[in-house]
Amino acid sequence: MSHVVQPAAQESAGEQAPLAPELAAKYARLREHVRDLGSVLVAYSGGVDSALLLKVAHDELGERAVGALAVSPAYDDEETAAALAVAAQMSIPVITVATHEMENPAYVANGPDRCFHCKDELFDRLAPLAAERGLAHIAYGVNRDDLGDYRPGQKAARQHGVRGPLLDADLGKAEIRALAHHLGVPVWNKPALACYSSRIPYGTTVTVEALRRIGKAERVVRNLGFSRVRVRHHDTIARIEVDPDDLARIVAPDVREVIDRELRALGYLYITLDLRGYRTGSLNDALRRR
Repeated sequence: MSHVVQPAAQESAGEQAPLAPELAAKYARLREHVRDLGSVLVAYSGGVDSALLLKVAHDELGERAVGALAVSPAYDDEETAAALAVAAQMSIPVITVATHEMENPAYVANGPDRCFHCKDELFDRLAPLAAERGLAHIAYGVNRDDLGDYRPGQKAARQHGVRGPLLDADLGKAEIRALAHHLGVPVWNKPALACYSSRIPYGTTVTVEALRRIGKAERVVRNLGFSRVRVRHHDTIARIEVDPDDLARIVAPDVREVIDRELRALGYLYITLDLRGYRTGSLNDALRRR
């Protein structure tokens, strides 16, 4: 089941300083890769990578570029609404697509290949949508920095023939943010926000109840002014990651007491702070140790 959200009128962007020569060259390469696709359905999440890709695709291909946003219990409802609002602000149509990874026992079992099953489900759902709308390709926001970590979802993309124009243009995360800022993409500085299943250690079953608890816990911490947050879910233990520069502030008595009270109310017995701070893919540390 899918639903199309129509865009609102976009405000004109102000003048921007010229791009650095190397980034300008990569931007030109990205535009060329996108034009070569002819038409494309962009797997859009609301993060900076897919938002930039969707923006460039729409700039280059017009109505032959459409975004598709997955909706499932693994994603926060507020983030879904925010992603749709960003697409509307950029005047780009987006299709919402219900995905059913939670019905797949291999996904729920939460092995190291969980992300493969998630992306496999997503691309399975996007393929008929692309065909129905006469769009020749599916693309997603993989970039150069994603090659430096364990990302089984990339295997699913290869198997489905999904394209990665940002990677083809050799763009890394910092360059993507700089280019998104230049092009007026509203989420150019938005912290990365992977699905909530990525907060659950491998081998621990993924449940809707756990996903909702994680979402509520992270919202508690974010609402206290911490922009980059992960609450890793270790059954009755919440392990909080924030930027290293925020470690001193989060243990201030007034802040600490709110977090302790609110997360205990959600069902956690022990509230802990990771002294290494925020880092993406920290649960992959267990794989590296093996």
